[in-house]
Amino acid sequence: MADLRVPALRWAEPPDGPVLVLLDQTRLPADEVELVVTDVPGLVAAIRSLSVRGAPVLGLAGAYGVALAAARGYDVSEAARLLAGARPTAVNLEYGVRRAVAAYEAAGDGSARAAAAALAEAHALFREDAEASARMVAAGRELLGELLPGGRFRILTHCNTGALVSAGGGTALAVVRAAHEAGELRRLWVDETRPLLQGARLTACEAARAGMPFSLLVDGAAGSLFAAGEVDAVLIGADRIAADGSVANKVGSYPLAVLAKHHGVPFVVVAPVSTVDLATPDGAAIHVEQRPGHEVTEIRPGVSVAPVGTQAYNPAFDVTPPELVTAIVTELGVVSPVDHGTLAEVCSRSRSTKS
Repeated sequence: MADLRVPALRWAEPPDGPVLVLLDQTRLPADEVELVVTDVPGLVAAIRSLSVRGAPVLGLAGAYGVALAAARGYDVSEAARLLAGARPTAVNLEYGVRRAVAAYEAAGDGSARAAAAALAEAHALFREDAEASARMVAAGRELLGELLPGGRFRILTHCNTGALVSAGGGTALAVVRAAHEAGELRRLWVDETRPLLQGARLTACEAARAGMPFSLLVDGAAGSLFAAGEVDAVLIGADRIAADGSVANKVGSYPLAVLAKHHGVPFVVVAPVSTVDLATPDGAAIHVEQRPGHEVTEIRPGVSVAPVGTQAYNPAFDVTPPELVTAIVTELGVVSPVDHGTLAEVCSRSRSTKS
């Protein structure tokens, strides 16, 4: 994040060998602490603990993880398997791994040249992500102007989709920030995003540092905001978009889509084309990650808010069907109406880079 002292992710090469340096997002907003990752198991642990999170930056972590394994002489195939499975719903993670592995294998026999090729591909993906973010911001701003002429938007968002999840400004929150900088944002409504509070800890942090007018609300209060006519649009990100346009995003997104539909409010998804998985036919085929129950039953490690032995249902994501999505904003264009044909047409524009 431009307003933080350190980026979400960076490659470094100290004298004792290359490392991947991550901003530990579990420590925000209180502390900006970096994690220095020297091997793939350490990176997998950081991904699973959500020290690094968010669809685009997970793609970068996957690519750099392959480069790290290659540079340090680890088994690249095994590294790729571990990384790609660290968060199964997040398709960008697998995409980044696949890109770096393809570059590694194309370069030869596992030599230093192959390791350099994997790193070059990770760097290329980093640059592409930053460029994609800028293009999504431009497209998102234009779409908001079409959907809500007159400006002064009141936007509701869920989870965190800013610079903490990207090499650039992010996805949905980057659009909101651009609207704010243009004087078009009246109010940003920030869902707390339970149980891990990415909205309260991360989105509120980014909004505050950018000087946005924002209010934090518990997830269950969103309905009353819609009923009061206080929401002009919902903007969220995505972790996987199926071929039919079904959108997997942080759990709690689907109820917002239902509310938006009922109240006639646009529901807009902002995500790069790399988040679209045409191999997944529909929402029912999306594997939804299940998180540990203690994230629900404990307010922090060792401090329970539920009786001992309570069983918790804790899916990391939910799936919104395409008929509830007004538009999907990508770096290659806006998909609307959202269906298999319109989504495939946008994806075809990037076929050369996704092969």
